[in-house]
Amino acid sequence: MSDYHPPTDLEEVVNSEVKEWHFHIYFHQRNADQHQAALDLRDAVLRLRHDGAFVAVPLFRVNTDPIGPHPVGSYEIWVPSTSFSSVFSYLCMNRGDLSILVHPLTREARTDHELRNAWIGPPFPLVLSALPVKTEELPIQYPSLKLGYSAPEPEFTPDQRRRIGANLERILKGEKEAAKAPMN
Repeated sequence: MSDYHPPTDLEEVVNSEVKEWHFHIYFHQRNADQHQAALDLRDAVLRLRHDGAFVAVPLFRVNTDPIGPHPVGSYEIWVPSTSFSSVFSYLCMNRGDLSILVHPLTREARTDHELRNAWIGPPFPLVLSALPVKTEELPIQYPSLKLGYSAPEPEFTPDQRRRIGANLERILKGEKEAAKAPMN
């Protein structure tokens, strides 16, 4: 039996919410077709960002060799949580045969890459020894955008979230397939 109990305190959960994410697009660097497919996907993401589909910032560099924990060619796309579902959806539907590592940005880079990750496509073994276990500073990227950890204030206050939750429960009361929230 597990001793782990997920937190349920609203303010604790809201205050620990991940605000920034990385998507690492992997390609076999010696495979010209995969390399080109990765570059085409990167250009498509940049075009869609320009057109306002979502906020996603590919790093200027495309790694044509393994670097850090990444065992093959790769590039990184930074995404604030406000665009996460749009970018995740787009990459799921348009990755072709590329693999994508998705992980949160927290003070615990090794845990983020090893245990808090998700893969779109087949996973690759990572070189985790290349990552720090813990850092003091949050890995804030692109603060000039005022998104993610740099956002001036949360989207909803705890009281607004409670009202939204209560309204959802009221609406879902009539849905036979929806699980009911515990009342304690």
